[in-house]
Amino acid sequence: MEINGRTRTCGLIGNPVEHTLSPIIHNTLAERMGHNLVYVPFPVEEGRVAEAVAGARALHLLGLNVTVPYKSEVIACLREIDALAQNIGAVNTLVECGGGYKGYNTDMEGLYRAMRSEGIRLEGESVILLGAGGAARAVAYLCVVKGAERVWMLNRTLEKARAVADEVNEKTGRDVICPMRMEDHHEIPAGRYLAIQGTSVGLAPRTEEAVIEDDSFYEKVYTGFDLIYNPWETRFMRLVAAHGGRAYNGLKMLLYQGVIAYELWNGVQVSEEDAQAVYDRMRERLGQTENPTDRA
Repeated sequence: MEINGRTRTCGLIGNPVEHTLSPIIHNTLAERMGHNLVYVPFPVEEGRVAEAVAGARALHLLGLNVTVPYKSEVIACLREIDALAQNIGAVNTLVECGGGYKGYNTDMEGLYRAMRSEGIRLEGESVILLGAGGAARAVAYLCVVKGAERVWMLNRTLEKARAVADEVNEKTGRDVICPMRMEDHHEIPAGRYLAIQGTSVGLAPRTEEAVIEDDSFYEKVYTGFDLIYNPWETRFMRLVAAHGGRAYNGLKMLLYQGVIAYELWNGVQVSEEDAQAVYDRMRERLGQTENPTDRA
């Protein structure tokens, strides 16, 4: 693509950003869809988020993605905020709007599209959610608004899980989230569950660990979805597969949150063919030619 005076710029702000796969998503889509657009990662130092957003406005950037640790801090810099992002308390996408930016959260809709692409549903499901941090809190909200019947939120600290459960239940008007200590997982009723792994256990340097190791837990899991995508196959995923469940990593969540952001910036609908082409490039960058474990 030729970069010229009409080229629009989007980018990512966060710290760090060197590891990001987001340029692959947006620059591939621009190439395939014929849009005169480039996407660049911008490292932002602590305490300078407001300056970064003001600078983006001054430079007429079409939009920004926001990654850790600024997804909540950036809210104070916005002209408007979408209701979903407001309820979750985190923004990952800024869209130009009348002298400022409107904040959205495409992470959760990205997760939902990723799950649907694999035939996973939330409507009417019994879910086990591991963790009560920022990512897990957003997943809990998604599960409730998409119609999950019950969500067992397991966390090392019961008080934190209880606080998140109370908040999500109150905001959604549904008493769905059930907080529980991680070690009490055996108290979950017998059944077959969708398990979503929302902790950092499994990331380097803890790549050979799972937050729960007990075989009896994985005997209840028919599908496991780990938000982590690097490593490609986490120990959580291997344990799910070893007990006959289907296991997926978080790369498609990353893909679709980017696809939704691209659609918001450009007012378009990305085809599944284009999304698959982007996914293939992301896998190549990670050195992966096969899908994650799926031995069901």
